[in-house]
Amino acid sequence: MSRDAEKTRLFTRRAVLIGSAKISLLSLLLGRLYYLQILQNDRFSVLAEDNRISLRLLAPPRGQVLDRTGAPLAVNQQNYRLVLLPEQVRKLDPLLDALGAYVPLPDNERKRIHRDFKRNDGLTAVLVADNLTWDQVAIISLHMPELSGADIEAGELRTYPYALITAHVVGYVGPFSLSDKENGQEDAAIPGFRVGKNGIERTYDTELRGRPGNVQLEVNARGRVVRELTRIDPVVGDDVKLTLDIGLQQMVEQRISDAESAAAVAMDIYTGAVYALVSHPGFDPNLFTYGISHKDWEELNTDEHTPLMNKVLDGVYAPGSTFKIVTALAGLDAGILDPREQVFCPGYMDLGQHRFHCWKKGGHGPVDFVHAMAGSCDTYFYEMGKRVGIDRMHAMAKRLGLGEKTDIDLPHERSGLVPSRVWKLTTKGSSWQLGETLISAIGQGYNLVTPMQLALMLARVANGGFAVKPYLFRPSVDERPPDKPWGEDLGFDPAHLSVLRDALFAVVNLPIGTAHAAAASDAKLTMAGKTGTAQVRRITMAERDKGVLTGDALAWKERDHALFTGYAPIDNPRYVAAVVIEHGGSGAHIAAPIVRDILIECQKRNLR
Repeated sequence: MSRDAEKTRLFTRRAVLIGSAKISLLSLLLGRLYYLQILQNDRFSVLAEDNRISLRLLAPPRGQVLDRTGAPLAVNQQNYRLVLLPEQVRKLDPLLDALGAYVPLPDNERKRIHRDFKRNDGLTAVLVADNLTWDQVAIISLHMPELSGADIEAGELRTYPYALITAHVVGYVGPFSLSDKENGQEDAAIPGFRVGKNGIERTYDTELRGRPGNVQLEVNARGRVVRELTRIDPVVGDDVKLTLDIGLQQMVEQRISDAESAAAVAMDIYTGAVYALVSHPGFDPNLFTYGISHKDWEELNTDEHTPLMNKVLDGVYAPGSTFKIVTALAGLDAGILDPREQVFCPGYMDLGQHRFHCWKKGGHGPVDFVHAMAGSCDTYFYEMGKRVGIDRMHAMAKRLGLGEKTDIDLPHERSGLVPSRVWKLTTKGSSWQLGETLISAIGQGYNLVTPMQLALMLARVANGGFAVKPYLFRPSVDERPPDKPWGEDLGFDPAHLSVLRDALFAVVNLPIGTAHAAAASDAKLTMAGKTGTAQVRRITMAERDKGVLTGDALAWKERDHALFTGYAPIDNPRYVAAVVIEHGGSGAHIAAPIVRDILIECQKRNLR
């Protein structure tokens, strides 16, 4: 073969190989293009659209909480927050490092951001920092081109103008948490969105929070917004107007502020509308809006005065002599108590080898029902309790609203306790003793009630025996007449209620009454009610012989609780109030004057 033919053959072979390689590569390229353009068209169209369109959820403005006059108790203020847009974040840690130069990002916050970023659905921005200052907003905005994936959003901050005074009623909001998601609150998973955690904020969270909106934005390759495509505005939450009167609330807080720990409530005896509800000391609900610090949380939880507890609903106390209302009505209802009968009080009652003392060491002498109630004679009610029996007292206490939740529209209410034979056998595994009946008859022993229950008990006595229930908000206008009781008739004999009310009048308005010093100077504004002094420690015989220690001679936690519950005006009752001063001493000297002032203020304001 010639040299030229060999060269031609070699060239041809190489050309075929190169051509084949090119054809193969072109085939692969065409196949890949076919796969991407035809087979995967739908998928990549969506991806391309996601790169171009940014969907952001919009938090709805939260509805306000107002008092009965329209005064704001929970409002919204302008707030700026720093967020991350997940679809635009390339590397999270370098971005957080850069943002850390403008806002504090401690380790725990970075961990939280990482956690939220991993759980993110891709449609929701991730909160980095809230409540930014204007200087922070300005400098971050200036450096935004270098912070791809970061953005500044304008939102709202929940604030509480009356803070300490209304904390236990209004409650507070807090950051959305996993527990909220488990409770079906997925629509609240928006950066900066807050959900109700306590009080009215929690009870009516659905009404207050409204509905989120969304906005579709066209963004360029650098994440800059080009234009807004569509917008669905959020629906503003409903306002919640309470029965609370902020002026009365302030007055009540001021009146009990000298106590280390106390609770007070005032309400309408016909409708159950709560006009004031104060638990002292209070706390600042604004601390919870952005997540309370560990230090503040520890301080609130370790305070012996339990500022986080709503003592009106969650505090349970021995009712002391206020429970004599139950014993008396149980005796009248059973036909066992004759108001004219006299019982002699030598200062004690002996039962077997045990002696049960009256608070008045020398005794009251012979007393009938009205004088026994007015002077709060323990011996008289020991006798009545022995005749009536624990089960009748238990049944009457339940009719009057003690020992069970009132179902007021606030969380964290306790039921308290009124004992019975069955209860003791079931819970203690032992039978009821007669001596326990005696001490129960004067409100000691196992009896535990809340201040709200004390007010409810007297409201049912004052309104003619109707099962009124307390409330703070009615979602719809109630057309029931305000001067007629909102509750079922409990079936009391009007004559029995009249006798009992005469005795409660004597407690305040007769010279022998334990609360006579608290009688109003204006007869038109005076009240009726019952004192209570509840022991929190056992008094030994040795101490009785030497003289019972009181006041400053005892440590604060060993002093008696001071209680009083009263209603006014006398002739045409409308308002009821109850006060418990923890370890305050005498109910007559400490609690009764406070209730008097609260009821006078209610009458002057003519609340309805």
